[in-house]
Amino acid sequence: MNLHEYQGKEILNSFGVRIQRGIVAHNAKEAVAAAKQLTAETGTGWHVIKAQVHAGGRGKGGGVKLAKNLQEVEEIAGQIIGMNLITPQTSAEGKKVHQVLVAEDVYYPGENEPDEYYMSVLLNRATGRNMIMYSTEGGMDIEAVAEETPHLIFTEEIDPTVGLLPFQARRVAFNLGLSGTAFKEMSKFVMAVYTAYVQSDSSLFEINPVLKTSDDKILAVDAKVTLDENALYRHKDYVEMRDIREENPVEVEAKEVGLNYVDLEGNVGCMVNGAGLAMATMDLIKQAGGEPANFLDVGGTADAKRVEEAFRLILKDDGVKAILINIFGGIVRCDRVAQGVVDAYKNMGDAIKVPIIVRLQGTNADVAKELIDNSGLDVQSAVQFQEAADKVQAVLA
Repeated sequence: MNLHEYQGKEILNSFGVRIQRGIVAHNAKEAVAAAKQLTAETGTGWHVIKAQVHAGGRGKGGGVKLAKNLQEVEEIAGQIIGMNLITPQTSAEGKKVHQVLVAEDVYYPGENEPDEYYMSVLLNRATGRNMIMYSTEGGMDIEAVAEETPHLIFTEEIDPTVGLLPFQARRVAFNLGLSGTAFKEMSKFVMAVYTAYVQSDSSLFEINPVLKTSDDKILAVDAKVTLDENALYRHKDYVEMRDIREENPVEVEAKEVGLNYVDLEGNVGCMVNGAGLAMATMDLIKQAGGEPANFLDVGGTADAKRVEEAFRLILKDDGVKAILINIFGGIVRCDRVAQGVVDAYKNMGDAIKVPIIVRLQGTNADVAKELIDNSGLDVQSAVQFQEAADKVQAVLA
């Protein structure tokens, strides 16, 4: 579950991580009130207005701007709220901005120059360990840094049996070229960020930039946080942070009916049971010259109602030119799935206007094939994986 910047900062701050303070506003008047409150609490004269959407690169799309007075706060907030923000991480249509974060200006003058760093905490799937990835090149696209100057990216892997050790946090600060007060502050910052990552059951913390202020404070200026949905039962307060306005509406609908669905940009709809088989089916479609339009795992109860719900989700995508149903009947019987497909097809009437290929293997697969073949419906059955691929290729030709 993705969070907004202000929500990610709330979690960080609850674990003792110093953050750039800010207040959420839903309209221009609220933004002005927030700016006045921040000035009273922090003494800041300038404010940063940040669009709150689930996408990076907001500054490039005009979603992050500096306001030097209250009039500019009102004008900028009014411009950003309601706009469709287009960034490198959104679709061509962009995302509508419903709220902004009015934040304090932390780039104030002082004895030293402020400096920006990149830092993230995530799972290294190759080693099965958490790791901290960090760089001196904060504020930039980390992908570009990795491609052009990979020697400027450092990683620190954490042994899960002991967790992050103090010497590792100090090594992070050392590799970032810090000394004195800033070195100590960064070491404490790293320890606190990692604690927040683990105890919040997150799958990603990305802070870009981490700022060293002119008086050597270390704080999070941004926060991109992704929570592990499987652990939300331990964090009831985090569940309330979900903003379904930022999510794909079809995926939201799928969750409500208990289906695992991910929207893709292809032309062949997939209806499969089991994540592994779903991935293999998507590969099959690619090999047949098509593109998967979705990932859809109907689970182990592929009855008529569930199949019908799956059909409706897939057909919401106008780009779907064919549907491939690939079910392995282990616990679930293939003949029941086949009857579910037939019943769902009849219930939906003329709503299904694309060819359907059904491959059922496992328990009662022969009975299932007979049911499909004798249904009188425009449904093609297949036995082998390659046969299914050939039929997909034929209907797309």
